Amino acid sequence: MSIALLALLAASHPAEAKKKTEEVTTPAAAPAPVADLAATRAQAEALWAQRGEEQKLRDALTSYEQVLAAAPGDRGALYHLLRGYYFLGDGHLTDKDQKLEVWAKAITYGNQCLALNTEYASLLGKGDEDPASASRAFTKDDVPCVYWASSALGKWAKASGIALTLKHLPTVKAYMTKVGELDAAYYYDGPDRYWGVYYAAIPSFAGQDLNKSKEYFDKALAANPTFLGTHVLFAGEWAVKKQDKATFKKELEWVIAADPTVLPDVQPEMEAAQRQAKALLAAIDDNFAN
Repeated sequence: MSIALLALLAASHPAEAKKKTEEVTTPAAAPAPVADLAATRAQAEALWAQRGEEQKLRDALTSYEQVLAAAPGDRGALYHLLRGYYFLGDGHLTDKDQKLEVWAKAITYGNQCLALNTEYASLLGKGDEDPASASRAFTKDDVPCVYWASSALGKWAKASGIALTLKHLPTVKAYMTKVGELDAAYYYDGPDRYWGVYYAAIPSFAGQDLNKSKEYFDKALAANPTFLGTHVLFAGEWAVKKQDKATFKKELEWVIAADPTVLPDVQPEMEAAQRQAKALLAAIDDNFAN
């Protein structure tokens, strides 16, 4: 493993730098050998299309790990491993420890994907830059990995508590800012959706601003009104912080009644959003005073 990549992992992975260095230099058991790379890739793609089923997603990830073992640095495999482990935690798992485990895997694959940008890896390798400052090197080709790496690190940090959230926030923000500059419409207006969550979720002492939050959510919803994930986050973040119970119920009930097939490319994520909406509604009394 290159010195630049070790520096990247040490700088941006949530585990301690020393522990992470030990982990990445002591690889886990290698995936089963691939006799036919093209066939394994095709199998991974077929399983990925069925990622709405947890076991199919896990099988897809195994196949993509086999592809990566046979073709180190394969951008497609790294992208799917990053996004897939993120989705496993966000869309299928409910246990917090299990979520943290798979999001950490997503971060690891995300860092490898980001390091494919040799300028970014070189900046980190010099030792006087961090992932946030080095993010200036990203190009439009890097957008998918930057977006999902930011999402995975943000989810991991938030689930780990306020201290780690604040520690990794500069990296998450820098990554998402760069995505917004390079491709603001990426993943159904993902950057605007992120900033909507950001301004609602951060503590008041760190700059919480519910008016800004709503402005960003409104932009994301106007751009892609049928993307269910934005509605769930609007309810779960903005409406809860605003203590707007009526909006909370209206948004989530609309999501549950919506047709998840209207965006076929993300039908599994749409169905996951419906599960999340049901869970939030079931716990409504935990989020509102009356």
